Amino acid sequence: MTRKTYDGPIVEVSFDGALCRHAAECVRGMPEVFDVAKRPWIDPTRADTEETAQTLRNVVGRCPSGALAIADSPTAADRTAS
Repeated sequence: MTRKTYDGPIVEVSFDGALCRHAAECVRGMPEVFDVAKRPWIDPTRADTEETAQTLRNVVGRCPSGALAIADSPTAADRTAS
């Protein structure tokens, strides 16, 4: 499987299903962003403040398999450059 990226206003989250070991750290850590009952199941638009984006960074950092990765959103960088 290839890595898929989900864009948010502050951060973007990418996911590689081939690496995922279903530890559910993401779902337990931030269920408003990681909801397996929805499509897409990752919604980083829910992390729309610096505080929630930092929480999301922490949750993604707890992913034991490396299936999740996080980066600053290119659109956020565009806003701060203006």
